[in-house]
Amino acid sequence: MADADRIPAGINPNVPSVARMYDYYLGGRDNFASDREAAEKMMEIGRKMGNDARQIALANRGFLGRAVRLLAESGVRQFIDIGAGLPTQDNVHQVAERHAPGSRVVYADNDPIVLTHARALLARDPNVIAIEGDLKDPDAILDDPRVAGHLDLSQPYAILLVAVLHFFPDAAEAAQIAARVRARLGSGGYLVLSHLYTGDASEEANREGRQVYSATSSGGVAGRGYAAIVSYFDGLELLGPGVVPVADWTPEASPDGSYDLVRGGILAGVGRA
Repeated sequence: MADADRIPAGINPNVPSVARMYDYYLGGRDNFASDREAAEKMMEIGRKMGNDARQIALANRGFLGRAVRLLAESGVRQFIDIGAGLPTQDNVHQVAERHAPGSRVVYADNDPIVLTHARALLARDPNVIAIEGDLKDPDAILDDPRVAGHLDLSQPYAILLVAVLHFFPDAAEAAQIAARVRARLGSGGYLVLSHLYTGDASEEANREGRQVYSATSSGGVAGRGYAAIVSYFDGLELLGPGVVPVADWTPEASPDGSYDLVRGGILAGVGRA
């Protein structure tokens, strides 16, 4: 099907979307020419640094599945995935249901295409809802009456910020959002987070990446250093190996292990309140 035949009303296909670019990295088909062009530019920038953007995206997806499995097996039955992106294989609700039947999930995103696809997929699943929400205001998401009606927020729940906080280029704003999310977790709640990591990327590579994402619907991107990413878990108990490259994060990994923190990519962690 040609791109022009599947453009929802109100969508400008000439403006790349970070959700559709990610879909392309993962081998999906819910993307337009502008998304594919921008993603290919990022893949070329990654190759210059010795990274494979597609493999990193797949590793990030693998981390998401392992983290949800861990929490489901630990007794968590409520998940809020903010900046969920386009549905693909092993979505949060599918992993949670597999390991803890009856789990309830809220997907929140500000991309109309994401919401259209999510609602179509979830129309017959009473344990899952998809709402419009922007991470700029996490309180608005958590205070949404649809969320309160779907979850019991007096009980522990997990908030997932997987590969989304780096789309807030202002460091102070990103830190403030993370702090607000932590404050809303409550005792026994969990934060699942992954974030673009600069590693030893050159300033030229960082500049080229920022330029690509400045033309997307997100308006920008910012990879950050190890200390900044770890700070998003301030006050939480880090599980497993701590904050490590997404491919290395497993519940069984040792916090004393040796991890390659030189190359850029994505770092990830899970923290318990």
